[in-house]
Amino acid sequence: MSLKKVAVVFTGGTISMKVDKRLEAAIPAMSSQEILSMVTNIDKFADVETITFGKFPGPHMNPDRIMELNQLVKALIARDDIDGVVITHGTDSIEETAFFLDLSLPDHKPIVMVAAMRNGSELGYDGPSNLSAAICTAISDQARGKGVLLVMNNEINSAQEVTKTHTMSLDTFKSMEFGPLGIIDNDEAIFYRDIIRHPHIDTDFYVKDVYLIKSVVGMDSEFIDFCIAKGAKGIIIEGMGRGNLPPEMVPGVMRAIEKDIRVVMVSRCPMGRVYDSYGYEGGGKMLRNAGVIFGGNLNGQKARIKLMLALTVYHDLASIKQFFEKDLYSK
Repeated sequence: MSLKKVAVVFTGGTISMKVDKRLEAAIPAMSSQEILSMVTNIDKFADVETITFGKFPGPHMNPDRIMELNQLVKALIARDDIDGVVITHGTDSIEETAFFLDLSLPDHKPIVMVAAMRNGSELGYDGPSNLSAAICTAISDQARGKGVLLVMNNEINSAQEVTKTHTMSLDTFKSMEFGPLGIIDNDEAIFYRDIIRHPHIDTDFYVKDVYLIKSVVGMDSEFIDFCIAKGAKGIIIEGMGRGNLPPEMVPGVMRAIEKDIRVVMVSRCPMGRVYDSYGYEGGGKMLRNAGVIFGGNLNGQKARIKLMLALTVYHDLASIKQFFEKDLYSK
């Protein structure tokens, strides 16, 4: 029986790095073939085609590069000979890239993101083991239809749910509320639960002017007004608790809404969805009644990605509100 074919796209990140002796710090250093050569016996599981997209550290990825990556992956999954795609990436921004691709690519073939927390010069370099687990996931029929997946530390997580929780731990990526979709065991992807998929946005561009603001005690409207003056098309606010703000921020929110700027509320808490529970000034009920869109349990960085893409196809408040709130709120 012929092996399934997996395209492995190398974009950079710690998985491609070694310590430069002069700098005494890790920099991009390894080629795609050098990394893949460490994944022993993978040729017994899959036919692997390697593609070098770049050697970008996580913070060097940006929406332009992510959109370029989107177009590359779209072309790969359209090929009859490709059964799945694996993408190596830096951990600092992988959840944003994964969610961008999750929203904007079809899911009839597995698309798997992978990274490493230790570079190639460190003891216990985890790149090869993570990459082998990602390839094993990409050849699994069960991985179809689940959107973009992130595989590290032998856990399979959904791009919708996963986030980086620790600066150095090997098991940094967690779906904190619901847990992983599955695991890799004995070189096989085993899924324990499914996921409710969100609407797909077929677009080849994004809206740049979407800003993220985190609320803190005593904050006023200064940052919101700055975003308005910059020509913001959308503003994500990480509110307190269930989606509440200091009252001094409310005038800025109202000014943004009056100018047809889409304002989306998420929580600065690591778990739980926002909800219009409170009716005091700055409370979620007041804000939602005024036109603030609620973002469920998305974190700020993912809500920003979602709004950047939503604004390419939805232009009125009702449509964007439906896109963010469908099946999450009864009214």
